Amino acid sequence: METLLNSEVFILTFIIGVYLFALWLYGKTKLPFLHPLLVSIPILALGTHLLGIAYDSFEKGSRIISFMLGPTVVVLGYLLYEQLVYLKENALSIITSVFVGCVTGIVSVIFIARYFGADHALIASLEPKSVTTPIAMSIAEKTGGIPSIAAVVVIVVGIFGGISGPFILERLGIKSRIARGLALGSAAHGLGTARAMELGSIEGAISGLAIGVMGIMTAVLVPVIEMILEKIQ
Repeated sequence: METLLNSEVFILTFIIGVYLFALWLYGKTKLPFLHPLLVSIPILALGTHLLGIAYDSFEKGSRIISFMLGPTVVVLGYLLYEQLVYLKENALSIITSVFVGCVTGIVSVIFIARYFGADHALIASLEPKSVTTPIAMSIAEKTGGIPSIAAVVVIVVGIFGGISGPFILERLGIKSRIARGLALGSAAHGLGTARAMELGSIEGAISGLAIGVMGIMTAVLVPVIEMILEKIQ
């Protein structure tokens, strides 16, 4: 039985089955907090624990899904190509918005964390909260943070942004499709982009662009902002 549970076929079937169930549940309810990605993560975590599936086995069984991340990025690139006219018309606004959002996100988390007495390692782990997990872990490691904490923070931020982002944008009266895409991609990375794609093709494409731009800017600005704040103090 243990051999079956840790087999690649069972694990892949288990993952796909959980996602299809989450997709069905979301289709029935249309509730933001029951988004397929948000439902699948805790079910998979609990399921692997209860079934005694080892992490190494789970990683091997899900490697085809990990491999598909590459083609997914290409798809985002194609969406960007389709919306190229919007990118050209709003290039300066997009770069400026992401830059301001990046600086605000980094500086605010530094001051809030310091106010509550967090040490440098924790602050460095929180700084890249709005970029994708691989980039966040790399930035945290290079700035003295803890990559595992950075990964958890990124997931939590993505979940929160994916759930509350569209609601907040609606309440603020933000109707611009480009602004919505930028906000979700910059603040909530992959999960935000998943929600942006539900809003429309333009929102999804701009959100995908925002993920990349935000990652580059965060990697560059984190050490610069830290250096500036150290000199000011």
